Amino acid sequence: MHRCLTLFVPLLMPTVVAAQSARSHETPTAVSVQFAKFADMFGSRLVAAFDSIPAERYDYRPTRSQQTVGYIAQHLENANYSLCEQLSGAKHPKTSTDSLADSLKARWPKDTLIARLDASLRFCDAALDQLGQLDSPAVLGTLLALETDLAEHYSQISVYMRLLGLVPPSALPPKRRIAIALPPATLAPYAGEYEVARGLDLIVAQHNDTLTIRSTPGGATVRLWPENATSFFVKELDAQVMFTHDHGDTVTGLIWRQYGRDRRAIKTR
Repeated sequence: MHRCLTLFVPLLMPTVVAAQSARSHETPTAVSVQFAKFADMFGSRLVAAFDSIPAERYDYRPTRSQQTVGYIAQHLENANYSLCEQLSGAKHPKTSTDSLADSLKARWPKDTLIARLDASLRFCDAALDQLGQLDSPAVLGTLLALETDLAEHYSQISVYMRLLGLVPPSALPPKRRIAIALPPATLAPYAGEYEVARGLDLIVAQHNDTLTIRSTPGGATVRLWPENATSFFVKELDAQVMFTHDHGDTVTGLIWRQYGRDRRAIKTR
């Protein structure tokens, strides 16, 4: 989903050994962030994919028995609301437009379909952010259904894009970024602990003129490369970190940006 919050994979995906040793320390909140992360990834890629397909090709389908591009977009909107209503108990207010036949919605303008898909993903953002302890088989089943549906339809639309001579978002190279050098005194205030959610922290450490970051529990350590005095990036994949300050220029937190989404963390130490 390309709306609100996310983290990048190497930090949150521990190595096998780390995962085994830290398993007993993981909290349900940290687990829910993992679900949100993958929903972020596939949701954002879906929005980017639909945005990349020309409006005049929204009636495209590889064979007569398959769904059109427009049909897939409106189907995803409906599925997102249906599944995420089960997660939060909140209801998406319906209008007469929502009751139209799927075949009619599939022929809506491209901009309308993308805006409505984006809104449904924002609705899911709110539902995922409200998740408490993941001790309900029904909730876990719904989460898996949501993740699977997003991943399945991203795979589907990626095939359509290849057949149309287009490159899916996940196959595009990351934006080229140029690192600069910053003095140790500039980096020192960024070192510390940042809370993403209960049970999930990010640890920023300074090593002379470099910064590294890892997540707890069990995340891999990666280097942060500065683009300017407050913005950093990771070379291994397309992810950025922006440090935030108060009016007195004290570091108050950071923002992770990946998959077109931001996740804020508050500096606690």
